Formats: sequence, structure tokens, C-alpha cells
Amino acid sequence: MLQALFRIGSRRVLQVCTAVAVVLGLLLWWLLPLGQPAPTGTLTFSTGVRSGVYQRYGERLKGDLARDLPKVSIKLQTSEGSQQNIARVATGKADFTIATTDALATYLRSGKPGADRLRGCVRLYDDYIQLVVPRDSEVRRVSDLRGKRVGVGQRGSGVRLVADRLLTAAGLDPEDDVTPVSAGIDTMPKQLENDRLDAFFWSGGLPTSAVQELSNRFAIRLVPLEAALVKELQAAGGSARYYRSAMMPADAYHSAQQDQAVPTVAVANVLVTTERSDPAMTEAFTRTVIDSRDRIGREVHAAQLVDLRTAIYTDPLPLHEGASRYYRSVKP
Repeated sequence: MLQALFRIGSRRVLQVCTAVAVVLGLLLWWLLPLGQPAPTGTLTFSTGVRSGVYQRYGERLKGDLARDLPKVSIKLQTSEGSQQNIARVATGKADFTIATTDALATYLRSGKPGADRLRGCVRLYDDYIQLVVPRDSEVRRVSDLRGKRVGVGQRGSGVRLVADRLLTAAGLDPEDDVTPVSAGIDTMPKQLENDRLDAFFWSGGLPTSAVQELSNRFAIRLVPLEAALVKELQAAGGSARYYRSAMMPADAYHSAQQDQAVPTVAVANVLVTTERSDPAMTEAFTRTVIDSRDRIGREVHAAQLVDLRTAIYTDPLPLHEGASRYYRSVKP
């Protein structure tokens, strides 16, 4: 009798232990990416000028990446902007970056080194083209810049690309009809304030802190970039098709806009890597970008505009395998 009870008890214990083992196994399978070792190594993220949105976004994203990729050393690398960022990633000098779609399309069409290796991960937020002048300036449209000292961005920036195109669309030669000043958002506001510039172009998310800070201490105005000018800009074809008409909200820069919406040009940003990027690393990077949106957005407003529903549209780049894996994992 006792032996029978013992056998029954032993079987029950065995059954319970087996059930617990199965549950634990399933839990571990769910929690741990079995067959996908955690990414290791070093990751270089090329950002932008120090006071621009790319750099501010990168600084905040770095903390979340460090949490989600604990075995990866993450390095930020400042840059002149989109054009330099693309060249760095395409040639292996950086692993990830942010760049505008017009600059990406231009790089692809030029057939520069590594162009065929470029891949997209996330469509991020839009850049808005901002033409900033002193409030009492006589400049009311781009064509009024003739003969003026104009900040057009650094050679490797995305703003340089669009500034030259806007000047051309307005009937001006970017080299001969204005005095172009190659400078970034880290220096152009001060130059305008000190009367060393008559105007400057900037392409960035809203609000850009350097422009906001300038408007708080110096009376500025944003020059409208009307739909007719945008149509002329788009007429060039090719990568110009990535520009579209947009409105800067009235509250982007309260004092500079006098609480009025301002017509302008917008262009999308994309998180970029190459086909050589480890799929597990790219999947994790993509996940962190999406998951950190709200937290980073409290400090860098543009980050709030990252939208899972549109993030997958990385045209003109094909989607990276790792990013595709992430989007499949969150598909309802």
C-alpha cells in the first residue's frame, strides 16, 4: 500500500516537474533570442553639427541604445550633415546615420562609392527648410537674396544641396548672384545677429534649438517658400521629387513667425546603414528608435513624429533585412 502511494506521489512530482520545465522552457524561448546571439562590438553613429537636431537626437538615442545593446560600444561622430553622413556610411567609416531622402537619391544617382550597399531602417521625421532673416530685412522671397551674404550650409550638408536648388529655382546663380557663406547652424545664427550675414538657410526638424534661441534674443523672420517656388524646384526632376510643399506650424517659433504658419519645403529623413550591417544589430537598433520615440520626443520634438505606420517606407533605399525582421515581429 505504501509502495503504491509512493509510486503515485513520485509520478505526480515528476508530472509537476515536467510541467514546470516546459513552462520555464517556453518562457526562456520567448524572452531570449535563441539562435541569435546578442550583438557585440563597436557601433559608430554619424550625426550632424553640434547644435543641430541630428546631433541632439543622436545624443539622446545613444543612452537607449546602450541599454538595449549592452555588449556594444556606441560612438557618436559629428558631421557637416546629410551628404557627409551618407558618404561615411557608404564607405564604411560609420555604421549608421541619418540623411534626407533628396541627398540619398542624389548619392544613388551619382554612383559614388558604396551607393549600391546603402539600406534604410526607419523613415524618421521631416526636415523643414527655413530661410531666416532679420525682422526688418527687405528680403520677402528667395529672389530678393540677390547681392546678399547668404549662409548656405557646409559643403557636406543637406541644407547646402537644397539651398543651391532653391536659389536656382528662384532664378539666381548660387555662386555669382549671392555671396555664399559656407557655415553650419552652429555659427550662422551668431553671424546673422552680428550683421555678418544677411540671411541663412537651414534644413532641420522643428523647432531647431539654435533658431529658437536666436529668436529669443534677436528679432528674426522666416521668409515664405511659396508653392510656386516649390513647383519650380520640383521641375528639375530626379532627386528633387522628394521635396514637397509644407507649412511650418504657427507655434514652431512664436516670435519669429508672429504666430502665423509659414509655407515652406519639407523633405523626409531616413535612418541609414548598409547591407553589411549585422541583421541582429540592425533589428535591435530599429526597435530602439521606435520604442524611444516618446521619451526622446519630450526633449527633441521632431522625434515625436516617428510613426510605426510609415517607418517602413525608406524610399529611395531598400529596407535592410534586420529592419524588415523587426517590422514583421510587430505586425498585428
